Amino acid sequence: MAMATMMISRMMSLSPSSSSPASSSSTPLASQSLSAPSSRSSPTNLPLRTIPGTHGWPLVGPISDRLDYFWFQGQDTFFRSRMEKHKSTVFRTNVPPSFPFFLRVNPNVIAIVDCKSFAHLFDMEIVEKKDVLVGDFMPSVNFTGNSRVCAYLDTSEPKHAQLKNFAMDILKRGSKVWVTELIGNLDKFFDTIESDISKNGSSTYLSHLQKFIFNFLCKSLVGADPAVDADIANSATFTLDIWLALQLLPTTPIRVIQPLEEIFLHSYTYPFALVSGGYQKLYNFVEQHGKDVVQRGEKEFGLSKSDSIHNLLFVLGFNAYGGFSIFLPTLLAKIASDKTGLQARLREEVRKTSGSTATRLSFDSLKDMELVNSVVYETLRLNPPVALQYARARKDFQLTSHDSIFNIEKGELLCGYQPLAMRDGKIFDDPETFKPDRFVGNGKDLLSYLFWSNGPQTGSPSESNKQCAAKDYVTQSASLILARMFQRYDSISGDSSKITAIEKAK
Repeated sequence: MAMATMMISRMMSLSPSSSSPASSSSTPLASQSLSAPSSRSSPTNLPLRTIPGTHGWPLVGPISDRLDYFWFQGQDTFFRSRMEKHKSTVFRTNVPPSFPFFLRVNPNVIAIVDCKSFAHLFDMEIVEKKDVLVGDFMPSVNFTGNSRVCAYLDTSEPKHAQLKNFAMDILKRGSKVWVTELIGNLDKFFDTIESDISKNGSSTYLSHLQKFIFNFLCKSLVGADPAVDADIANSATFTLDIWLALQLLPTTPIRVIQPLEEIFLHSYTYPFALVSGGYQKLYNFVEQHGKDVVQRGEKEFGLSKSDSIHNLLFVLGFNAYGGFSIFLPTLLAKIASDKTGLQARLREEVRKTSGSTATRLSFDSLKDMELVNSVVYETLRLNPPVALQYARARKDFQLTSHDSIFNIEKGELLCGYQPLAMRDGKIFDDPETFKPDRFVGNGKDLLSYLFWSNGPQTGSPSESNKQCAAKDYVTQSASLILARMFQRYDSISGDSSKITAIEKAK
């Protein structure tokens, strides 16, 4: 548990430095006045440029880049320094993992760190997404019941449509109880925080937050209350933390004591056996208590029981629970540490539109909370839960940045570093600064350039793309959390790990 908690805490604390920006080089809440930036509507007068950078000598180049990535520079400086060195937002490099312990993993990538180039990663006519969720490295399918779940399938694979439609159906049906379960379990979370502060003077809240996340997601997606199984209620978050950590550790910078991190965390694939018992309990729980969802997978989408359950667990555990566990502490820390008067503005907007009663909160009520929604979007812009987006060239094509055109060959792996792409000064004014009003009013037009969900915020998930099926649920859930917070409290203080003070609503 300590290893998993450390990894998640480190992922939450990762925020790009304030050095040079990348410019040196259908949601119900979003404006539809601009279409998503096209990867093929490029000016023809841009120069054709050879992609700068190199993969280096075999074995030596990847090892050197790996040490920079994990040890000497860290992830953000790794990409920034190469962008500056090559005077380009598109360049060749290597990303871990690599030799000597990952013999069948090719670390050679074309890195992309500007918003215009980034759009190519989601154009399914020119790229494919087969087995590239975390790059050329793919965790063992043992972690998902020997099944390649939807996240690893390309849109051209017949099963992708079945699984994507199943995921969207789960969310649609879960929307009937989503708000109720979110608010009810959120209030329990806040009650626990208040109790901790009363007893201890502060609350180290990650474990409480994860319990809230799992409980409301389980009720909404699986249709089952974890409380009916004491073992699941007590151990599910521990199991999911370990399950996530074992899959992602070879690719994740933790920045602990070196060289111990390199030796023990980044040099091996980890066996599923370490978490198999806990995962089987989760499987059994869904099989027994989520029968309605599982049967819909079988009868309406032609899936086997096994495929239905393993994909449901991946949506619940990897996509939703894992994503919220990284994003929500970042959002809470931004609000709790703010000294600019933002809390007073959020409080005023929430109470003006929804009063102080939880029953007045709904997805519809968020339409009148422009500032709340904008704060959520701006947090996702600066701190996307997933830093890297990958795609492999489906065919030869030309990739266009703001200032150049580059030839991409079929089979080459593209690696988009999202924190830099979302700091593109040619798109976002003062890109390194958190601006809570950035997406208010006419600022909603910028949502066409907000990529955090495997596509633009103005896009719509479908069986023909790889955009997160729960894209709108994520942003609206985060907005509901902020709204309920400022119904209950006049102010809140803390950071990404602790809440140190709260002032109840008068």
